[in-house]
Amino acid sequence: MTDGKYVLWTSYSEYPPEEMIQRATSFRGDMQRRRSVRDFSDRAVPREVLEDCLLTAGSAPSGANMQPWSFVVVSDPETKRRIRAAAELEEREFYRRRAGAEWLEALSSLGTNYQKPFLETAPYLIVVFSQSYGAAPDGSKVKHYFVRESVGIATGLLFAVLHHAGLATLPYTPSRPGFLNEILNRPDNERPFLVAVVGYPAEGVTVPQLTRKSLDEIATFV
Repeated sequence: MTDGKYVLWTSYSEYPPEEMIQRATSFRGDMQRRRSVRDFSDRAVPREVLEDCLLTAGSAPSGANMQPWSFVVVSDPETKRRIRAAAELEEREFYRRRAGAEWLEALSSLGTNYQKPFLETAPYLIVVFSQSYGAAPDGSKVKHYFVRESVGIATGLLFAVLHHAGLATLPYTPSRPGFLNEILNRPDNERPFLVAVVGYPAEGVTVPQLTRKSLDEIATFV
């Protein structure tokens, strides 16, 4: 939030052009190593790592600085079991009835199905919620602006810093995710945005062979 005052920005660091290029190239190389995995080890991850990663995500810009996000970190085995059971119930219906042929064809190369064992195996699930509104000290509603855009930026930072810290991740978007509100007892102003599955990759994990679009395909300089 902001109190309407401005202060001098003293934390900015400028680098010579050569160093900027080197830093950008190095970070690009690091991030291009990131892959979504679906087979996780159950090895423990230090909580302090996640705390720093969440603070990084929470530093994201947001509409009117409302910071309309909540992160629920799930490590309790029983809660993860309930989330998996509810997710697979919804996913079974998705794959059997709700998904169209075109969607299923797009997913076929990834080999996914309704079974989501990673929701139990991975040591952490970070459930990202978006807040449609906030609450003032007197209990009245406070409108939030550009909610999905703001939460999307924060989620991108979260995945980047988790990878940078040395962890494997999977962005999982459940079909009809309302069960997460019930299981995690979230308030009415929150909606599930995404589940970040976090941990170490299982030994011998494999990933789909993918290609990325070239710079010319994704960017235009005018």
